[in-house]
Amino acid sequence: MPLPFADRLNNVETSAIRELFKLLGKPGIISFAGGFPDSAMFDVAGIQEAANKALSEEPGAALQYGATEGYNPLREQLAAFMGSKGVTVAPDCLIVTTGSQQALDLLGKTMIDPGDKVIVEGPTFLATIQCFRLYGADLVSAPVDANGVDTDALEKLMAEHKPKFVYLIPTFGNPSGAMLSLERRKKVLALAVKYNTLIVEDDPYGDLYFNDAPPPSILSLSQDVPGSRELIAHCGSMSKVLSPGLRVGWMIGPAELLAKATMCKQFSDAHTSTFAQATAAQYLKAGRMPATLARVRKVYGERAVAMGAALKRELGDAVEFTQPQGGLFFWARLTGAGGKTQDAGEFAKRAIEQGVAFVPGAPFYANAPDVSTFRLSFATADVGKIEEGMARLGKAIHG
Repeated sequence: MPLPFADRLNNVETSAIRELFKLLGKPGIISFAGGFPDSAMFDVAGIQEAANKALSEEPGAALQYGATEGYNPLREQLAAFMGSKGVTVAPDCLIVTTGSQQALDLLGKTMIDPGDKVIVEGPTFLATIQCFRLYGADLVSAPVDANGVDTDALEKLMAEHKPKFVYLIPTFGNPSGAMLSLERRKKVLALAVKYNTLIVEDDPYGDLYFNDAPPPSILSLSQDVPGSRELIAHCGSMSKVLSPGLRVGWMIGPAELLAKATMCKQFSDAHTSTFAQATAAQYLKAGRMPATLARVRKVYGERAVAMGAALKRELGDAVEFTQPQGGLFFWARLTGAGGKTQDAGEFAKRAIEQGVAFVPGAPFYANAPDVSTFRLSFATADVGKIEEGMARLGKAIHG
């Protein structure tokens, strides 16, 4: 007899990206499929020093159960970190989560009833689609261009669907790499107030800019739009800038939302690892983050430039893309020029045969997928690997 699983599991399926990794066992394959930071960029010495300080200065707190809301020294450091980015927030007005992924899960638990409309970007983070669908959300996609979500289209969708909330990755989105313009950020805040709708700002990549800093976060800008601050939930993460293994994220939001989220977090993990939190707190306190970010920005920026140049050289007019200004990803579209394939799924199979992997774009759409799109990550490959990988992609598209 099959086990009687919950009906809500019928709304989701295994991640297409994780399924793709099963194909990557071929020796010598170059992968641009993952959304990981480069482990060579981790400040191992700094993290080790922070962990040692956590154990020597406050071992009881670092190794004991802790408050569900988060380890207070870390909340203080995170408040200061957000302050350096123009956000005034008291330590008790944020909660620590087990990565920003848990923040999204807590939003699903606290906000979504089966059948509720939720607007997401098209395309958006695959795990968000799966998470919100698990709680029964009816997802609606708002179109994205090089300047982020199309706010005119977003307003029409908000007026029509009256969503429970709107979920955005405004800065170097996954998978789009797009950066929401300052004008559109202000429009999003105006729409939040006009339609009295919560805006979820997911910001795991905002610190990974290559040249000029991006516009201020939507949360930061909310101080200039009366009534908007209480309609913003901001999710942050240490995973892309320090270490995903620490699993340290945070959420800033209205007090009543944080209270409900904390209650639900009690049921799932009691609290994020106190040892990880204490280590992150000591790291931030030591002041090493600016130098770490400077190094990561430089390396990722060089790789992004190399990938853009190689894409143009090897694939020519068969592909179109916008050069990313930060983050970890290229988002590209097959044009079909010269009779070449416009099906990214078919292209991915040919690429695997040539020893290179990427992620087709269709799974990143909650509805109406664009099958000609695909995502490449430049973060974990050096310039030589990028150029070789793009040469292999050229063979796959022309072959």
